[in-house]
Formats: sequence, C-alpha cells, structure tokens
Amino acid sequence: MRTFFYFLLYMIIAVAVIFLAAVLGAHGAWYFAWLVGTAMIVLISAAGGALLDTQEEHAAEQASAAERDRS
Repeated sequence: MRTFFYFLLYMIIAVAVIFLAAVLGAHGAWYFAWLVGTAMIVLISAAGGALLDTQEEHAAEQASAAERDRS
C-alpha cells in the first residue's frame, strides 16, 4: 500500500510539472534551473552542517579521552 501512495504522489508531482511546463513556456528552463540550484544549495548546506556536527563530536570525544588519560 505504501508503494501505491508513493506512486500516486509522484504522479501528482509529474502532472503538476507538466502543467507548469505548458504554462511557463520558454521561461520554464530558467525556473527549473532556479529550483534545482536552490535544492542543491539546501542539500549542500545540510551536508556541511552534518559534517560540522560530526567533527565537533569527534573533537569532544578526543578531548574527553585526553582528560581521562591525564587523570
């Protein structure tokens, strides 16, 4: 049933995209590039944030290990 809902969701998105392409005409490529670029910026920012969190956790673990070694 879950697969059917995914299929239905993707079909709705496809119909919306086709409708927008018909309405926008020549401007469609510009809007598509804008949407893809915005999505890429968001994804790259999220990946950078996850990487920063991982680095901070690793540094905190190393600091606590060094503190235990001193004791």
